[in-house]
Amino acid sequence: MFKLQENQTNTKTEILAGITTFLTMVYIVIVNPIILADAGVPFNQVFTATIIATVAGTLWMGLFANYPIAIAPGMGLNAYFAYSVVGTHGNISYTTAFAAVFIAGLIFIILSLTPFRKNLIEAIPENLKHGITAGIGLFIAFIGLRLTGIIQAHPTNLVALGNLHEPGAILALIGLAVTLVLMVLRVNGALFFGMIITGFIAFFTGQLSFDQGFVSIPTLPDGLIVLNPIEAFSEVIQHSLYAVVFSFLLVTIFDTTGTMIGVAQQAGLMKGNTMPRAREALLSDSIATTIGAMFGTSPTSAYIESSSGVAAGGRTGLTSVTVAILFIVAAFFGPLVSAVSGTAAITAPALIIVGSLMMGSISHIKWDQLDEAFPAFLIILSMPLTSSIATGIALGFISYPLLKVVKGQWRQVHPLLYLFAVLFFYQLAFLPH
Repeated sequence: MFKLQENQTNTKTEILAGITTFLTMVYIVIVNPIILADAGVPFNQVFTATIIATVAGTLWMGLFANYPIAIAPGMGLNAYFAYSVVGTHGNISYTTAFAAVFIAGLIFIILSLTPFRKNLIEAIPENLKHGITAGIGLFIAFIGLRLTGIIQAHPTNLVALGNLHEPGAILALIGLAVTLVLMVLRVNGALFFGMIITGFIAFFTGQLSFDQGFVSIPTLPDGLIVLNPIEAFSEVIQHSLYAVVFSFLLVTIFDTTGTMIGVAQQAGLMKGNTMPRAREALLSDSIATTIGAMFGTSPTSAYIESSSGVAAGGRTGLTSVTVAILFIVAAFFGPLVSAVSGTAAITAPALIIVGSLMMGSISHIKWDQLDEAFPAFLIILSMPLTSSIATGIALGFISYPLLKVVKGQWRQVHPLLYLFAVLFFYQLAFLPH
């Protein structure tokens, strides 16, 4: 079913890769409820809804698309939901906002069933694809460094070296060293075993504790929030949430598309300029977004942390199925998941190392051609500096056709790139982001 031999992998490697991906992204089941709680959504509602959406999207990705890519509610989109959609509109409740997410999800499904999103993947120039991969790598390495306090905010220069005497920073550096040694020695599952060793050190040094126990029963205090598509449409029309739906659409399409391309390239699963089974893969986030809105969570996206599982050897959907099963188990271990995911130093070394591996894509960029190199450079630079994959892609999509037009090579640009250059310019100039 998963074609393990054809993809030069085995069951043990795929399961270890799935565990690695799970450990690097499971923080979302804690972080997402905390952010959406600011919009008034009950913590337990979002905790359970996050797991339901993640399992639905990731299982679809694994079983139907056979890719080692996990789907979960997107960081950034949850903040936009809580602080821009609900927070700045006094008359919009979180149930109304979820109606907008639900409608966006239905449109995602329609677009994914057409050749549109598949054509979009094929329309993206090679240099931009390499820039997306490298930019994501730099972004997740930056996340790993920031979460552990190795780098921190600075009032003048924005970022600076953190306090390396802090226990969290020390633990992260030890974990990074241990994991690097295991990887250099080519130990199978080095990223996973690095996290296990770091976890033991954290426990024995008092940085990891299980004060709230291990097990709890998942609940949905509000039940199903959105069920009737007609009512959802009327909510969107009544509150004129067209710009909100468009923003969710645009950001999620490119967050997911960009991440899928980056992870698929890293895993060597791209066939030239195309992504096999693209329609099945792109349907995963569409379905997850729609289901997630029904239960009470913000739009989903392909997760950049999937690259940690790919680095651990994941090449097929068995990795994704493993991730989905672990999230189902996690639903009953809320306190345990909270404790482990709350210790950033355990998972941060994997993010930093994977970031370095993904940065290798910059070697394929045509640096001697400014019209090709500069848009890729903008993507790489802006993803970590704006904390947004979609913004990086937007700047690349805007600058690439502009430079080609100036150079008189406008015919070399796919028509879809011109369309999205205009849409991205409109979004950056006139819509909240």
